[in-house]
Amino acid sequence: MQFLKPNSVTRIFRNFYNFHKKTTIFYSTKTKNDSNSNPKKLPPNIPDLREFLIVNRDLSLKSNKSAQINPDIPGYLEKSDFSGRDRKVFFEVYGCQMNVSDTEIVWAILKENQYQKCDDPKEADVILVITCAIREGAEQKIWHRLKHLNAMKTKRSKKKSPLQIAVLGCMAERLKTQLLEKDQWVDVVAGPDSYKDLPRLLSLTSHYGQSAVNVILSADETYADVMPVRLNTEAPTSFVSIMRGCDNMCTYCIVPFTRGRERSRPVDSILGEIKSLEKNGIKEVTLLGQNVNSYRDLSQSSELESENNLVPGFKTVYKPKIGGLRFGELLQQVAEAVPEVRIRFTSPHPKDFPDSVLEAIKNYPNICENIHIPAQSGNSNVLDRMRRGYTREAYIDLVKHIRSTLPNIALSSDFICGFCGETDAEFEDTITLIEQIKYNVAYVFAYSMREKTTAHRRFVDDVPQEVKIERVQRMMNAYRKGAAELHSRMVGQNQLILIEAKSKRSDAEWFGRNDANIKVIIKDCDLPVSSCGGEDKKPITSGDFIAVKIVDSNSQVLKGIPLHHTTIQKYHENFKTNRTSSSVK
Repeated sequence: MQFLKPNSVTRIFRNFYNFHKKTTIFYSTKTKNDSNSNPKKLPPNIPDLREFLIVNRDLSLKSNKSAQINPDIPGYLEKSDFSGRDRKVFFEVYGCQMNVSDTEIVWAILKENQYQKCDDPKEADVILVITCAIREGAEQKIWHRLKHLNAMKTKRSKKKSPLQIAVLGCMAERLKTQLLEKDQWVDVVAGPDSYKDLPRLLSLTSHYGQSAVNVILSADETYADVMPVRLNTEAPTSFVSIMRGCDNMCTYCIVPFTRGRERSRPVDSILGEIKSLEKNGIKEVTLLGQNVNSYRDLSQSSELESENNLVPGFKTVYKPKIGGLRFGELLQQVAEAVPEVRIRFTSPHPKDFPDSVLEAIKNYPNICENIHIPAQSGNSNVLDRMRRGYTREAYIDLVKHIRSTLPNIALSSDFICGFCGETDAEFEDTITLIEQIKYNVAYVFAYSMREKTTAHRRFVDDVPQEVKIERVQRMMNAYRKGAAELHSRMVGQNQLILIEAKSKRSDAEWFGRNDANIKVIIKDCDLPVSSCGGEDKKPITSGDFIAVKIVDSNSQVLKGIPLHHTTIQKYHENFKTNRTSSSVK
């Protein structure tokens, strides 16, 4: 008989406790007006400690790195009970593009388990709210929405098919206790790494009328084995998640605590999904991650083993990572695999911009000349308090290097004002940075304190709200002035745009986006099928690549005259576009 060390026994009992209390928590159905009511009893076939020990022996405990639940574990429900039995699901998505991508992963999992998607929450049997926790305003908006959904749930309670409400994503992990206990509004809470467990969680609440939660973060879950199912089948663009989590630990950011440590998806899985999207008519993909340019597929060897990813003047809180196929190589493989699909990526950290990434953008016409390079602040002291790992001067030097390599590059950025202790003088440095760099697009926010972050433990949110609001407006004005100048330089140029949809203002107009990701408005008409002209024409439709001459601009939108239909490769051959030149012939 093999005996376990004391620390191993402790770990097993702790895991057993978490298995019952954290992975799947059953809550009382007691109401405020029924103080004498008792919680429903747990099902009699719940796993006992002996069964748990056997399962953990077979799984070798996996060092707690995986949040996946083995459906063969005895107890609770049979596999057949996981079926949705054609119940209708409505998705309500908040926050960033990563949440959109996650929703498509969730839909793929539920669709495989016989759930149906609907477009009207009133018809739904299950409403899934995919949440964002990055700012306080986003959370408050979701709380208000949950209150409204709970009213819908109450009206449905007398019907044979009661409404289930599930909260997924970052807010689910951060506020799991409040979500389940606040007026019992929510039936299921699932964190970003537990979507594969959703069929089981929904079945548990359906069978036993109790709330359930799985918010365990994983060290290795990338959903590489799940082929996402698109929600908007009409759109010619799509998101592809290439990595999850973040290791940067910026003091203001909640992401490492809600999405876990950084891990990359295997390149073969990424290429397979993108090729599948191309077959289904997708003309543009955006590679997604919290820090995409630190991508590293450790299952592949790298030709850039000796290359230092870290930009001069930048530092990290973690040890430099070694080995694996890197982001520049991934960009190259994706561009070569789908030459007629546009490639974008977001969001990178400024510290990870090796020349291999810039060279890939320069050499492949289907990689957009568009880089998101978040600054967050223009003051070195504030950047140090934020733990960004660079100074104002290092950031400016990086931008100069990028523009010397790619003169046509369009830049976008993120800025936060009112971070803890930010003085008027420190904020002025942010304004001067925006004015000096000039961005095509900028996302500006007022700082809001988040629990669990380093800033919450060490600093005080001492900038008055009215000051933050005034600073946001000043950042917006500075950005728009620079964007208007940059966009005016595009007037007179021929540019390639991808048509996305009819203009919201008029059915007589279409809109698409150019390489810089700026919206371009053109009139609806029949166009020549090639640059040679001739009598062969066809109408414009979503997903078409159109050559356009820019005739007007402002800080947010361009207007153009449509010239002809084309493809990415033909456009760059016909117009002989040189990506190291500042003009387009």
